[in-house]
Amino acid sequence: MSLEPTVHTCFEPVTCTWQYVVADPETKAAVIIDPVLDFDPAKNAISTDTADALLSLVKENGYTITRLIETHAHADHLTAAHYLQQKLVSSGGPKPSMCIGKRIGGVQERFAKRYGIDESDYAGAFDHLVEDDEVFAIGNLEAKAVHLPGHTPDHMGYVIGSNIFCGDSLFNPDIGSARCDFPSGSPHALYTSCQTLFSLPPHFKIYTGHDYPNPADGRTDPVPYTTVATQKATNKHLKEGTTEEEFTKWRQERDSGLAEPRLIHQALQFNIRGGRLPAATEGGDRFLHVPLKVSVGVKALLA
Repeated sequence: MSLEPTVHTCFEPVTCTWQYVVADPETKAAVIIDPVLDFDPAKNAISTDTADALLSLVKENGYTITRLIETHAHADHLTAAHYLQQKLVSSGGPKPSMCIGKRIGGVQERFAKRYGIDESDYAGAFDHLVEDDEVFAIGNLEAKAVHLPGHTPDHMGYVIGSNIFCGDSLFNPDIGSARCDFPSGSPHALYTSCQTLFSLPPHFKIYTGHDYPNPADGRTDPVPYTTVATQKATNKHLKEGTTEEEFTKWRQERDSGLAEPRLIHQALQFNIRGGRLPAATEGGDRFLHVPLKVSVGVKALLA
């Protein structure tokens, strides 16, 4: 029987994001998956309470963080990976490697062009680009990367013991599945990725990237995981027997009516940089670009 990790589940309620600290109980080596940096859009202000809580958890348990892992380039929250890396080093620990899937380059290029970001501002933002099916150690634990495209093309999941941390591919059964309308997203690819998840042993736990509990559905507390067996039996979008055609048609119709994530512009510009701040101007200010939406009539008046 393979060694099982200790999994700390840390819910960030503003963006409804699950963060995970996954540790080898024998050696105390650990990784942090999808950490969140707090952002107040009304004030355009970044703060670190959520990330600092992760650091406190790490310190209290005597963990050594070896990797900071992103499942993908998030569009709904700012990553705390770079901040955590700097804080861990400044406190005397080894420098953990910032990791993301190998396809991040295409995502960076696409959004750098959209937001006018120079290549020098994001080149080398991550320390390690993870290969499909790459195996790596967390102390005495074995972890394996699994490509799970559909929500985004760079999306990766991570199998550690009898658990998979699937990011924003599959959500809890009453929530369903992730949207596929981002550039190079694909409901066909997501369907295939979810079949990959369903092919794992029935007792494996699927840890999700978000949860959105709804009291109207009888659930008030966020849940970090359900088993493969439960997902296959009850996922409202993808339970066993759902065809690719049925899922794709439903997902496309659903996505066509969704609003864009509230922090999409701030998150993408920040996250393709690996969580580093934009360069400061001569006056010391740092800027993120937000597209201006202008109707046809207004364009004519302002031309």
